[in-house]
Amino acid sequence: MKNRRIFIYIFLFSLTTINYIDRVALSVAAQPIAHEFGIGPIEMGFLLSSFIWTYFASLLVWGLALDRWGTRYVNAAGMAIFSLATIATGFAWSYGSILATRLVMGVGEASSFPSGGKVIREWMPASERGLAAAALNSGSYAGPAIGAIVVAIAVQQFGWRIGFIIVGSAGALWFACWLKWFRRPEDATFLGEAEREMILRERNNGLEDDMTRPPISILQLLRSPSVWGLLITQGFGSYAQFLFLTWLPSYLQTERHLNIVHSGYFTALPYGLSVVFAILIGGISDRMLSAESCANGGRRNMVAASMLLTSVVLATPFVDNVWMMVGIFTLSLTGAQAALAMNIALIGDLLPSSQEVGRATGLLITGGASFAMIAPIATGFVVAMTQSYNNAFYIAGALALVGAVVAITMTRSPVRPRYDTPRHPVSAGA
Repeated sequence: MKNRRIFIYIFLFSLTTINYIDRVALSVAAQPIAHEFGIGPIEMGFLLSSFIWTYFASLLVWGLALDRWGTRYVNAAGMAIFSLATIATGFAWSYGSILATRLVMGVGEASSFPSGGKVIREWMPASERGLAAAALNSGSYAGPAIGAIVVAIAVQQFGWRIGFIIVGSAGALWFACWLKWFRRPEDATFLGEAEREMILRERNNGLEDDMTRPPISILQLLRSPSVWGLLITQGFGSYAQFLFLTWLPSYLQTERHLNIVHSGYFTALPYGLSVVFAILIGGISDRMLSAESCANGGRRNMVAASMLLTSVVLATPFVDNVWMMVGIFTLSLTGAQAALAMNIALIGDLLPSSQEVGRATGLLITGGASFAMIAPIATGFVVAMTQSYNNAFYIAGALALVGAVVAITMTRSPVRPRYDTPRHPVSAGA
């Protein structure tokens, strides 16, 4: 295998797959949990969103830790925390105890995307960054697809508690493999020298990677209009993503009258299809861009197009046929997934080096989490007040349309500290 960085793609994909399997478990098991503990729609909305509260609060902390200590041990710690918290949910005895385990889970899960963004910037040539980001983010859709089926079957056969114990245990194998094999490309023993030299030469858009200067601070990042455009776009895309993640199984069970297993299958299908389509979009985005276009934010066009695709969720209330509904959900999920992935690649494109990627990606995902935190609660209130999901879909679609405009107009310039000077391409003999 010539290109052994394929192992990094596998690590990135499986990291977020396991992360999102653990997230979706509560969504799939929501009905039996609500019945056992007497939980209504508004209370369930708070429970479904609770992990996002600590997730939101922890993102920048993990980002700073990654820039200081690197991805190997920091990412392993995050995986251990959220896997153990998911297992602990299976032993919960009350609404409050489930809430506590979800809060701990959110702390651990906040490590994954900042770590993934930093790994991409360190390991991937600029010409592969969109594909790598799509692989990272595709796990966030493969996870619900796998988790919806596994948890649904486990809940029906063994009860909801066993479902949490099974999916929470999946992180142990990943944890062991990560610590055994993962290193920075400078130190990875499984790389050939030619591939290592290519990665180090091309990962910075062919420009000098000045690691001697101080990294860009969070306050300096927040002075950039491009960063604000990225944050807003990430937030609006995440709203749609988390509407589906937290409420789609319940919607299928209550509005479409499917049982738990069938709702699991119809949740998994659009998620599974969107993984394939979003990875294709990531590859297309790389082929369309030159190194110069990457460095100047050219990937924003694909972000905007993907946000437009997300907005097809607006058509959901007008569709009765279940297969047409699956088609709409597949297109909308593909758009949201591709937009969020390209946003991660875009912030890497616009940064001058890899040394601030942890904090920048943490800041980016904080923007997404701010709206992801609102989506389950807002949907709970909408459903409780209107006895319908229609307005929830309208809100998500409208935000996606605004996000497309923001992406195309605000993310147009590289992010650099004020003291930075223009860099020069690395010569062929460097």
